[in-house]
Amino acid sequence: MVLAHHIACSHCGGPVDFEPGELFASCKYCGFTTVIETGEPFSFEHSFLQNKYDEVGIVEIIRSWMASGFLKPGDLARKSKILEQSLMYLPFWVVSAEAKTSYKGIFERISPPIVKEGTLEKEYNWLVLAREGSDFPTREFDVPLEGKTPYDFRRIERFAKILNSEIGRDEALELARQQIDAHHRFLLQKDVDRIIEMSLELEVKQMVYLHSPIWFIRYEYKGRPYQIIFDGSAGMVLKGDIPSIRF
Repeated sequence: MVLAHHIACSHCGGPVDFEPGELFASCKYCGFTTVIETGEPFSFEHSFLQNKYDEVGIVEIIRSWMASGFLKPGDLARKSKILEQSLMYLPFWVVSAEAKTSYKGIFERISPPIVKEGTLEKEYNWLVLAREGSDFPTREFDVPLEGKTPYDFRRIERFAKILNSEIGRDEALELARQQIDAHHRFLLQKDVDRIIEMSLELEVKQMVYLHSPIWFIRYEYKGRPYQIIFDGSAGMVLKGDIPSIRF
């Protein structure tokens, strides 16, 4: 059996490359996004955030991060060796929704315990990484939706890699629902010790399919490898491995 690795773009006719498991792919010639299973145009809003750093600038800002803070070795910036810096545009689903959780539980920190009922209401731009099996720190990543623009392949750097979505709209919505429910369960721990009843109502305002520029930096310090994940749009470290300070 021969597996296809590209389809023709329904907009310009150019080849759209994809890997097994990917559901949506963007044409590198015209930027049009296609549903791989059917070859049909992608009908939802496809946006992206602009990267603000080049390959030289990203090294400078990472060196500055290494030189700041109290928990890092004093010679980290000076003695570290940058092994690799790669820019990837990762795919995300952003679920803008109002979430309302009705709950009933028992507050056991006093005697006698009391039953408490109430509601927890929050608004979210909940982020779901559209890739399977990734440990990307999604909760630490705050997508600035006001900075998004329509996806434009001409503004993507030639050296960057664009990852396609492996998660569809319905699956992303269900994941967001499950994650918000778990988040609310965590938040309710300050009000009740044991939850008896709990139900979530989710009113979805919009869902946006969005690519965001993320830098992955590998560096070496005293013979050991470390990684830094950097948001190329907001200009901040999302996750950075720090060598232990030995006294």
